[in-house]
Amino acid sequence: MNTETTRRFRRLGTLTIFAVYFVILVGGIVRASGAGMGCPDWPTCFGQLIPPTNEAELPENYHEIYSVGYANTDFNVIKTWTEYLNRLTGVTIGFLIFLTLWASRVYLKTDKTVFYLALSVFLLVGFQGWLGSVVVKTHLHPLMITAHMLLALFIVALLIYAIARSQNDSLRQIDISQLPARFKTILTVAMSFTLIQVAMGTQVREAVDLIAVHHNYIDREFWRDSFPLIFYVHRSFSSIILFTNLWLAWKIYQSVDKNNLLLRLAYTLVGLIITAILAGVSLDRLAMPPVAQPIHLLMANLIFGVQFFIFICINYAAKKQSTPLITEA
Repeated sequence: MNTETTRRFRRLGTLTIFAVYFVILVGGIVRASGAGMGCPDWPTCFGQLIPPTNEAELPENYHEIYSVGYANTDFNVIKTWTEYLNRLTGVTIGFLIFLTLWASRVYLKTDKTVFYLALSVFLLVGFQGWLGSVVVKTHLHPLMITAHMLLALFIVALLIYAIARSQNDSLRQIDISQLPARFKTILTVAMSFTLIQVAMGTQVREAVDLIAVHHNYIDREFWRDSFPLIFYVHRSFSSIILFTNLWLAWKIYQSVDKNNLLLRLAYTLVGLIITAILAGVSLDRLAMPPVAQPIHLLMANLIFGVQFFIFICINYAAKKQSTPLITEA
């Protein structure tokens, strides 16, 4: 197989993964700032391909035309362009996904699964675009927003698997012979915990969205008084997330050499979890600063992505090992 073509696929795939995470961050900014209805229609924005920059460019009766979202609200250029840039980012990802799919065709002769994974991602991104239109048409229905975010998480997982599978020969060389036998089991549990935490987080976000609307996105210092019970469960569960992943990172640190890919991933995982917790603490104790919410959301998605990549590495490396994982703790 041509080395340059495989490298092109991996570069494009990796760039696309980072782009998806970026759009998750931008989506979090849109939601935290209340800019979700900055463009009240789709795929245009106020009926235009390029949105207006001031209220004078809109029809005098735009409050009536876009009654949901603008019935009692004046045009806000910042919110409009925040949502518009979010959409542009999504379109850019569509092009990157197509290029990744095109580059993956080289694997049709050696590993068709890589191509079909890329094809699945391409189709899912199209579905994601349609789902985005549903989010607008349902006027930011919380369940639609949550589904939109979870689908993004699934798309990233497929991309990570496609890229990892394309270089499985390298991953098989990772030495995991000194990892404890229960490591993979604990890692699977940790991934499940992360998904549970994300699910609870989406419920918290839905509640916060309603609270934000009630307070007209101001008086953030009073939002905490209305937090639902699920928020406190979500907050406490972060301790379980932290200690479970610290155990994983510690076992990797004890069991592999300093140049091992797993060790770099372990450091990254711990850093992401600490950042997520700090962002969560700031949301709880610092009157919901707008910047913290998208960071908190991004960290949660990155945590699962790193865990999933470690899981893939362990699976490929285990196939290469001549001896099973040892049983010591």
